[in-house]
Amino acid sequence: MKKYIHITKEDREFIAKAFNVSDRSVLNAIRFDEKRGDSDNARRIRKLALERGGILMAVIPMIETFHDYDKVTRQYCPNGALIELDRNDGMGYVIFKGETVKTYENVKMTDIDGIQRFAMALR
Repeated sequence: MKKYIHITKEDREFIAKAFNVSDRSVLNAIRFDEKRGDSDNARRIRKLALERGGILMAVIPMIETFHDYDKVTRQYCPNGALIELDRNDGMGYVIFKGETVKTYENVKMTDIDGIQRFAMALR
């Protein structure tokens, strides 16, 4: 799951001056950039950002859900995967690029999170 630290522009400028780095370096650090935001300096920048009132935020991909008249719930994932949960027979399907890639029997509420994680991991 992607995450970032929400801070004001003034705090970003303060941190850049405090560490003698560019605004881009601060942005890379607070966005947890995998290539440029994983150094000791980036960890210190994040620590100061949190100390100055920054808020750690999580980016949650949206899944659009439709509950249709035919008792089939359809969830459209950001990566193009489709999850169909049929309340008539308890079956669940993950469809990706027009093909059913996984089928589930007797789907329970506790199973849905795992089904969503599987569907969103498809590439």
